[in-house]
Amino acid sequence: MLAIKTVAEIEKPASSNSGLPVMKILLTLVLTSLITMVLIDQKEDIYASLILRGAEIQMGNSPTDNFEDGLHVSLCGAGGPLPAPKASGPCVMIVAGEKQFVIDAGTNGARNLARMGYALGKIDAVFLTHFHSDHIDGLGEMATLRWVSTANSSPLKVFGPDGVEFVVSGFNAAYAASALHRNEHHGDEVAPLSGRGLIAKPFPLPPHRTALEIFRDGDTIIEAITVDHGVVSPAVGYRIRYKDRSALISGDSNKSANIAHFAAGIDLLVHDALAPNLVGLINKAAQKLGNQIMAKITIDILDYHASPMEAAETAREANVGHLLLYHIVPPLILPGQSSIFLDGAETIFPNLTIGQDGTSFSMPVGTQEINLTRSSL
Repeated sequence: MLAIKTVAEIEKPASSNSGLPVMKILLTLVLTSLITMVLIDQKEDIYASLILRGAEIQMGNSPTDNFEDGLHVSLCGAGGPLPAPKASGPCVMIVAGEKQFVIDAGTNGARNLARMGYALGKIDAVFLTHFHSDHIDGLGEMATLRWVSTANSSPLKVFGPDGVEFVVSGFNAAYAASALHRNEHHGDEVAPLSGRGLIAKPFPLPPHRTALEIFRDGDTIIEAITVDHGVVSPAVGYRIRYKDRSALISGDSNKSANIAHFAAGIDLLVHDALAPNLVGLINKAAQKLGNQIMAKITIDILDYHASPMEAAETAREANVGHLLLYHIVPPLILPGQSSIFLDGAETIFPNLTIGQDGTSFSMPVGTQEINLTRSSL
């Protein structure tokens, strides 16, 4: 049966709301286009403002400006000698009151300190634990950036066991031409030649169970202790005390009774850590692929580094406040790899942190606080 509409029905106008969705879409497109055109037209101004603000932040206040009086420790490099996407060479920044020291200068250490906002020109000295390449290869860059960033008029002091003078001499020779060019280009106002390079501060290897004081300034005391880095000698760690707070940096070492002895009761133990189980997997892969060099390396390195579990045992024996693992070998790049790396170390000593580039702790004087202030870069 045919449906018949009346004239009124035929002439009835469409609902006034039927065009709203289309109009909203058109209006949104027009507004989006206008905003995009404005942004494109002003993008150079926007980028310039962002760059200007970034430069102001970079050259502005250092994080130390907001530090409470205390001892502060930051990892400017948490990795070891193996290439890692997110871990730089071994490097530890120590802020003790108004003083700033760096323990070891691994790859990218200076750049990471700048990324964290530290004023490189205020570094008072570098302390080397030993002379392996991954602990010293950023030394030239650190000295140069310290020099020109604030027109330092004296060279960067480098403390280390006997032999450090040869390391320093080599870097000074390698950077001699660069220093002259920078002075010729910028003049004494920026790069005074009196501040170029490094100056060695050697000390004898301390006997077992002896802490050798190598630096004292007001409330800050730094002592060197001998550690067990297998066939590598000299090798030392450093105990830093500032007023009533303390830290010990192991450098590279096997589990060491000497470290446990001098770490007794300290607030923060920063200890290297190599996971034998993970290195063993790399060894299996190397043997399967016929890579005899990597197969040998992954056997050789097992006898002069502590495992996470051994570092945890040392922390427990010494009754330290917190354990920070660094010089992480192998690099931790996969989800869930950290638990395999620890292999139960957290059950031996729960107060531990696996270090990353940027990991930072603050220990205010007059308290027992050990505060994690930054997890990573």
